[in-house]
Amino acid sequence: MRTGTPARVGQYTALLAYLVFLALPFIWLLSTAFKPPRELGSLHPTWLPKDPTLANFRQAFAEQPLLRAALNSLLVALAAAVLAVLIATPAAYVLARQRTRLARAVTGWVVVSQAFPFVLLIIPLFLVLKNLRLIDSVPGLVLVYVVWALPFALWMLAGYVRAVPRELEEAAAVDGAGRVRTLVSVTAPLLAPGIVATGLFAFVTAWNEFFFALVLLKTPEKQTLPVVLTHFVGAEGVADLGPLAAAACLATLPSLVVFALIQRRITGSLLTGAVKS
Repeated sequence: MRTGTPARVGQYTALLAYLVFLALPFIWLLSTAFKPPRELGSLHPTWLPKDPTLANFRQAFAEQPLLRAALNSLLVALAAAVLAVLIATPAAYVLARQRTRLARAVTGWVVVSQAFPFVLLIIPLFLVLKNLRLIDSVPGLVLVYVVWALPFALWMLAGYVRAVPRELEEAAAVDGAGRVRTLVSVTAPLLAPGIVATGLFAFVTAWNEFFFALVLLKTPEKQTLPVVLTHFVGAEGVADLGPLAAAACLATLPSLVVFALIQRRITGSLLTGAVKS
């Protein structure tokens, strides 16, 4: 116990320091959103606003179409998340259950593809979407997000599939169930935490993504929220700090709400009640 207590205290201290490190930017952003202009220009900034105001939020909504941009982002993110899960689930099942050279090669390619930078992909993607006449379109952006999220979704779901005992699928096969019926009725329900986590990853990635949306969407009515946030920065590079912070706070809310609603599903046991000892 004597040797374990210092180590445990050190772990909790490191965890607390990490949480503080993660929380400080958001706290500063939230504080900035409620500060009046004279406090934003102060030479001695404070953590908490001395005279809180909602003027920055009113100005942000008055200057830019934030609601329309948020709806665009929500539509794109939900569509990308649903399509990524629908495609990745059966594909991950095949990769996890088929121990062939092709399956191993595909798995290796999935891991390697995560190292590709955005800049390397944007020109080929632009040319492909141009040939498909999907430039400056919401479906084209959704397609890009689905393709971008699929490698990680496949890798993530394949790990969940491997955690499902084969005995359950063998029992279903004895009862006469085929591969598709086994996947839908036996394996997929046990993958619920993994599917939810994968969908959350795809949603948050699409919601926060900026580079592809900036390049592919030119019509103002179709632009997503991260692109609209750049409109609070002037041509000289000077940011309208108060409204920008207010709009950025609103942009972070959906991700936080979605995670808060489904975090129990993510942290829940994958096989609770599935196998009795």
